[in-house]
Amino acid sequence: MIEQVEKALAEVRPMLALHAGNIELVGIKGGIVKVRLLGTCRGCPLSQLTLKAGVEELLKERVPSVERVEAVE
Repeated sequence: MIEQVEKALAEVRPMLALHAGNIELVGIKGGIVKVRLLGTCRGCPLSQLTLKAGVEELLKERVPSVERVEAVE
């Protein structure tokens, strides 16, 4: 599952990089994927929208066992 999640995150990274941001996989427990937002994404007022409507939706589509995505510091 880690490889599938990393592959999906690789699809997201170019979009985040356009805004000088990035995302890092921290870990997976059950169906919960923990990520760390980096660069300008960290602390951005729209980061939760990006996380839920962008990253989480893509991961659920690409990796059906993903239940949700959470950001950690």
